[in-house]
Amino acid sequence: MPTERTSAGDPAHTLRLLWRAGEDPAATAAPRRGPRRALSVEAVVATATALADAEGLEAVTIRRVAQELGVVPMSLYTYVPGKAELLDLMMDTAYAAMPRPQTTGRPWRERVRAIAEENRELFERHPWAAEVSTARPPLGPGLMAKYEHELTAFQDMGLSDVQTDDCLTHLLGFVQGWARSAADTRAAQVDSAMSDRQWWQANAPLLEKVFDAEKYPTAVRVGSAAGDAHGTAYDPDHAYEFGLERVLDSFQALVA
Repeated sequence: MPTERTSAGDPAHTLRLLWRAGEDPAATAAPRRGPRRALSVEAVVATATALADAEGLEAVTIRRVAQELGVVPMSLYTYVPGKAELLDLMMDTAYAAMPRPQTTGRPWRERVRAIAEENRELFERHPWAAEVSTARPPLGPGLMAKYEHELTAFQDMGLSDVQTDDCLTHLLGFVQGWARSAADTRAAQVDSAMSDRQWWQANAPLLEKVFDAEKYPTAVRVGSAAGDAHGTAYDPDHAYEFGLERVLDSFQALVA
């Protein structure tokens, strides 16, 4: 389950920050010790994002971000009220940076697949983003530009506005769920210092001692076939391709 969620901070502060409402471009702050250096909301967000990319979202605290910037923690509150608002800024900035290639004129399955690929690349670039619940999304310029762009993939499919939003929500939910599973797989390999194939080979003798194959014949047959086909119990790339095609097939039923 996600441990963080967007829009968890003060809505008024968050929206002002997301849209830079009333921002003074000349406003700067200097550290109390060390060389004088100007800060900005963008610098704070960039530093927090780099931390999350390298060490995970749990590493992002006001104290740690201040340390990376070489300032005292209290000085950051001039720019962001707290971690909740900072997370919204991080997510919206990541959304704003997503490439948005033009797909007009291409078949609808290609257009929708392109949206899935853009979001897959987002989660591969920022793995922490897949762990964030966006049930209440940060309504910033990055998100709105992303939403506007993604909706164009569903044009001319004969769907109602509600169906269009439903389909996009379903597609993005699939990609985010896949990204979490893929991240779990990578983490397991790092923690064990073994690939999935190596892990199963290492534990096969123990499994044979405790597992009664005759009691679970279907599981043995199907599991063995899948393992032989993919070389592992779970292949993220295969899961993505298979799942995405089924999502597109479900949209085909609506289009038809």
